[in-house]
Amino acid sequence: MSAELIRLHDDLKLSDSQEAAWRDYTTAIAPDPQQQARHRATTELLPLVPTPRRLALIEATMAQDAVDFRRQGAAVNAFYRQLTPAQQKTFDQDTLPQGSDPSL
Repeated sequence: MSAELIRLHDDLKLSDSQEAAWRDYTTAIAPDPQQQARHRATTELLPLVPTPRRLALIEATMAQDAVDFRRQGAAVNAFYRQLTPAQQKTFDQDTLPQGSDPSL
């Protein structure tokens, strides 16, 4: 588990009943070796295939990325619903991308 996730877990002060939802959340957002392999394979194939095939390969990779994003998004939303309003505020602050302006 990354330092950021450990900090988030600590900051959220989860109850015992929320721990199962936390485990589901962290499992769902963990780096996916299949996705990483797919991106590597796409990168390696791009210079070897003609342009129409390149476009099809990029499109297929993007489509699978969209599926992965929806799956991860559903997991985030399911976990978020288990949080109290104060925990949701903490989650929002702790997961804001670095360099983002929280006042926007």
